[in-house]
Amino acid sequence: GADIFSTPINLEIQWVSSELAIAAIERCGGVITTRYFDPVSLSALIDAKKFFERGEPIPRCETPPINAIEYYTDPKQRGYLANPDIIREERQRLAQKYGYKLPDPSKLSQLFRLRKDPRQIFYGLEPGWLVNLKDQTILKPTDKKFQTFYHS
Repeated sequence: GADIFSTPINLEIQWVSSELAIAAIERCGGVITTRYFDPVSLSALIDAKKFFERGEPIPRCETPPINAIEYYTDPKQRGYLANPDIIREERQRLAQKYGYKLPDPSKLSQLFRLRKDPRQIFYGLEPGWLVNLKDQTILKPTDKKFQTFYHS
């Protein structure tokens, strides 16, 4: 399927299975990021509507366990904690290895340049915010103690 994959996507996953999968996504202008999600964050992602209906603040995503830090800081794995400059070098190295030319980054959609803070679960929604689906509002903590907790 790697040879026929042609849709650029911005994919955020916990684990990438192969270098070929990364190459297939990047060859057509897509972006892949491996990212750790703790069990609470993953549960919120799996069924966001159900999570928001519970009326709980969005949790902050925990950092990876010690035994996973190396993986999520590895630019070859496109880890979300890796140095972006080294990721660019790795993208080029992979393109040379598999014989394709990377698309011009200036021509990529803004969608492919979007990144979340390492503590964010949902793009555009901060940890600590409460999403009220019924009233279609977002409640943000104003107490400094809570703001500090959710952004530390």
